[in-house]
Amino acid sequence: MKGLADKPSYIIDLLEGGVTLEDVIDGHICEQALVEKSAFVVGDLGALMRQHVCWQSVVPQLQPYYPVKSNSSPAVIEVLASLGLGFVCANKAEVSLVLEHGVSPENIILSSVCKQLAHIKHAAKNNIQHLVCENETELSKISRLHPNAKLLLQLTTEAHAAETSMVFGSSLKSCRHLLEAAKELGVQVVGVTFHIPSSCQDLQQAYTHALSDARCVFDMGMDLGFNMNILDIGGGFTGSEFQLKQVESAVRPLLDAYFPQLSGVQVLAQPGSFYVASAFSLAVSVIGKKVVPRHWDSLAQGENNEDTEFLYYMNEGVYGPFSRKLLGNSITAPSVHKHVLCAEEAVYPSSLWGPTLDQLDQVVERCLLPELSVGDWLLFSNMGVCGLEELSCLSSSPQLPVYYTVSTSDWYEMQEAGVALDSAMKNFSMLQCSA
Repeated sequence: MKGLADKPSYIIDLLEGGVTLEDVIDGHICEQALVEKSAFVVGDLGALMRQHVCWQSVVPQLQPYYPVKSNSSPAVIEVLASLGLGFVCANKAEVSLVLEHGVSPENIILSSVCKQLAHIKHAAKNNIQHLVCENETELSKISRLHPNAKLLLQLTTEAHAAETSMVFGSSLKSCRHLLEAAKELGVQVVGVTFHIPSSCQDLQQAYTHALSDARCVFDMGMDLGFNMNILDIGGGFTGSEFQLKQVESAVRPLLDAYFPQLSGVQVLAQPGSFYVASAFSLAVSVIGKKVVPRHWDSLAQGENNEDTEFLYYMNEGVYGPFSRKLLGNSITAPSVHKHVLCAEEAVYPSSLWGPTLDQLDQVVERCLLPELSVGDWLLFSNMGVCGLEELSCLSSSPQLPVYYTVSTSDWYEMQEAGVALDSAMKNFSMLQCSA
């Protein structure tokens, strides 16, 4: 195994000679067994590359702009910048992070609905011209602090409104007034952005309404003399190739009808989860265990162990790397590290908790696991959607280590696929890794 280091902040292990991601996890678990058994994260940067190839294969007409809020790990930004993605930043810190990795200001969008004045000034100072705007108050701030900005109007959608009690974006009825206000203030409007959530059940209807509304806003903008040339269809991409193909099937004929290639409109999308969700795995240790009365119907689950249910405490919980559980997102049940389950071995209803003894600190409500012991390790996959600095700041441990890997096959396949790697990637130095 060799290491690739571009900055002192992190090292990427290049896996060679049959070494796998599981081998890396095994090695770090062995290391932790000798110390404090701290939780840790392993990032497979090859997964980012594979997802990029998938994106280019399925939706080549959509230019990916990565929302930094999905995962602000410097290694993720480094790789995605080298692959030519644009970036959507919510604040000054995210803008600075992306600029530090050599991303051109013209490939950055400042997106937050309500921007602090300092963030608008920072965008103007760094020549970041594309800003999202959804109301007249925001428009007034931008006109004072960044008069050369090029605005994308945030258009509300029925699918997004159905997902949240807070209404984001401007309605189609309000857009005409907002466009006229921008014209009067001398601020350029260049396009439209909207969002269809991944939870949407009827993609065809949702995109039909959203793209029809976007076309209307484009027409109104052009009537007022604006050069409308950017359409951002937002996020809502889960990471599944099947779901991506569903979106493509819904969007392609609509784009052909409303925004054909000859129109010169640049079509963007914001695949956050799509790129990073599957790229990171979290390893946590069992630190406590209880046998508790049964709370759910074992017979419905086909179990024989009707009187036994286990409650396990882990060294990380919802106030750390599982924080998305507090937002209503479910956490997939983990696998048990190195546990070979025999056909005869019993599994038991189990619940998994963080270390705080807080009633909210329940990570997985119900799952079936073999009986575990304190000191056993659990592996959670698809843990890439978060800012990894949050894992350190909010976790019960002082610092949550993150180990990055990429296989040689992923490395070379990406180059063979024709993806140009910039100098930041090519200048990685080769180091011998003790593992």
